[in-house]
Amino acid sequence: MAKVIPFRGIFYNPAKVSGDEVIAPPYDIITPEYREVLYQKSPYNIVRIDFGKEFQGDDDSNNRHTRAKDFFEQWIREGVFVRDEQPSFYAYEIDYNLHGETKRLRGILAMVKIEELGRGVYPHEATHSKPKADRLNLMRACLANISPIYSLYNSPEKITTGIIENISGAPYISAKDMDGATHKLYKISEESKIDLIIRELSDKAIFIADGHHRYEVALEFKKEMGEGPWEYVLMFLANMADHGIAVLPTHRMVKGIKREDVLGRLEPDFAIQTCGLECDIVERLSHEGKNTFGLYLGSNEKWYILKYKGTDLEDVPSVLRSLDVVVLHELIIKKDLGITDVAYEMDITESIKRVRKGDFDAVFFLNPTGVNDVEKVALSGLRMPPKSTYFYPKLLTGMVINKFIVDE
Repeated sequence: MAKVIPFRGIFYNPAKVSGDEVIAPPYDIITPEYREVLYQKSPYNIVRIDFGKEFQGDDDSNNRHTRAKDFFEQWIREGVFVRDEQPSFYAYEIDYNLHGETKRLRGILAMVKIEELGRGVYPHEATHSKPKADRLNLMRACLANISPIYSLYNSPEKITTGIIENISGAPYISAKDMDGATHKLYKISEESKIDLIIRELSDKAIFIADGHHRYEVALEFKKEMGEGPWEYVLMFLANMADHGIAVLPTHRMVKGIKREDVLGRLEPDFAIQTCGLECDIVERLSHEGKNTFGLYLGSNEKWYILKYKGTDLEDVPSVLRSLDVVVLHELIIKKDLGITDVAYEMDITESIKRVRKGDFDAVFFLNPTGVNDVEKVALSGLRMPPKSTYFYPKLLTGMVINKFIVDE
């Protein structure tokens, strides 16, 4: 099971900078336009290290990774970055709003021993193949974990949760994200509390929620380097027994279908109803429950509501068979419609707009995947389709950094 240890985090010095000016979203959701906004916010914004610009004339000796290293070392010399005096865990709280409800996500930032996937640390979804060289080169240059991996554990005892809930005083650093959520960081340095956290997590499985590629890069770097501090990776660990974890659905925009044939092909497997576009599709799907999907074909002003009859998918493993995202991919997209061109979109309005513009022929909407489903699938050794989960809110980069120090 997981080996979790405290570490001497590196943070921004709140006497020199404001969290709102220097903290950034994860690199993989930053658009080129927003990267420019972050550059303008502060000369010390973490985006310069985590996702710096590329320039004409870059070469092996001068590129965004070498510049990231230079910024990192310079900011330490200038006292913009400071290192904790003793190993600690760091409580991380996010107050956010979702569908009109105020929620709080709690967890700790800690170092977790890197293992082969499936040996105490479990993935839950397949990932698209994409270049990991950028993240690996950044790790090589800075010898650091710049951003954490979002992971889950399940502990009904809620010992660590209780420690976080009873923290008093002002946060060490705080910042707001693009959606207005407030992120706060607190130190947990008392040995008694550190021991309680280590004991609680020592027999727990860890499930990667967001950051599969970053974990794979950390594993590759560990193999490349051998023994050393890089045998651990920076993780945010949230308890699945808490109520602050939110998972949002990612809708599927598709093309390459004949719209007039779609309903006929789906009818053997789905009961089909309709409702006007004024219908709140999120509320309707939530009300209808499991294995219900929304469909917009773009040719008229209505939704189609698809309710699965449970008549197929016997060839799919039982732990996956009832998952909405698996029914959508394995039955609707692959078997019934034979779709090969799929794109992903979080925003309902944007996805409808793309269909109306003719970029796509249709869009399928689905309910979010349950957190407990993540645990069941991961422990079974199976994986959901890509983009099965969108954990919300996203962790901010720059709240705390782990630097690999060899001489400790």
